[in-house]
Amino acid sequence: MATTCEHVAELGPEPAPSTLEGCEDCLAAGGRWVHLRLCLGCGKVACCDSSPAKHASKHFAEEGHPIIRSFEPGETWRWCFVDDTIV
Repeated sequence: MATTCEHVAELGPEPAPSTLEGCEDCLAAGGRWVHLRLCLGCGKVACCDSSPAKHASKHFAEEGHPIIRSFEPGETWRWCFVDDTIV
């Protein structure tokens, strides 16, 4: 696991969330989620890897946006998929 992440330096202002209602893809498909994540590259709201569909990881695989943050109330941590570390 990496201890540093250079991708965080590439972040611009935090994008507006694509929705405030829940996981964008789960809402469209009638699915469910456990926890939500916000893509800091584009603002997509997606579900975590504990959720059945794992949309945040799928979004990274498809789009390559490396950093997400928790979209849960009171949580501020960020995760880099590329470096496999909290940033």
